[in-house]
Amino acid sequence: MDLYHYYEKSKGPFLSLSALPINEAVAIQNQLVSDNKTFAAQRNEKYLPRRLEIEGIVRNLFIEKGGKPEKYTPHYFAVGECPWLATWYQQADFIKIPITEFDLLAVSFTYGDTFPTFSSNVNDGMEYRKTVYTYEEILKIIGKYGMPQDSWDKPVYAQPSYVEAQVWSDKVINKYL
Repeated sequence: MDLYHYYEKSKGPFLSLSALPINEAVAIQNQLVSDNKTFAAQRNEKYLPRRLEIEGIVRNLFIEKGGKPEKYTPHYFAVGECPWLATWYQQADFIKIPITEFDLLAVSFTYGDTFPTFSSNVNDGMEYRKTVYTYEEILKIIGKYGMPQDSWDKPVYAQPSYVEAQVWSDKVINKYL
């Protein structure tokens, strides 16, 4: 299994608004909206507070399952290649890292992007809603439902479009900077 981190080539990988002081993050998000050139331009003023809330929920659920996050905000990856994620950027690039490089006690997973996975507006009864998985658990969910990016050609609201991995450590990341 490989994890893919997509990013804007001109800015570099592993940048995170939620890892910044809130005033700095808001200023950058406002600039992204003003520039109106990337997927991030669609976000509104509720995005950052909700992002921080979801990251806290995911982190706490992961800890309850025995996870050992080393930081408060994760680095985001897709499990497997997901060309749709490249469309989020003007000039996309990605870094591919084998899962074997990571300490699995610092990697959690959601079946789909965390926003729709934890949305109160999505009530389809699917077992993967509002759920965080360990590596062993996500393998079972993938075995049951497949890789979302293999079964659709364009996203539909709240439909999982990829399996997300949240990496709660900088150890491996620092090798790829």
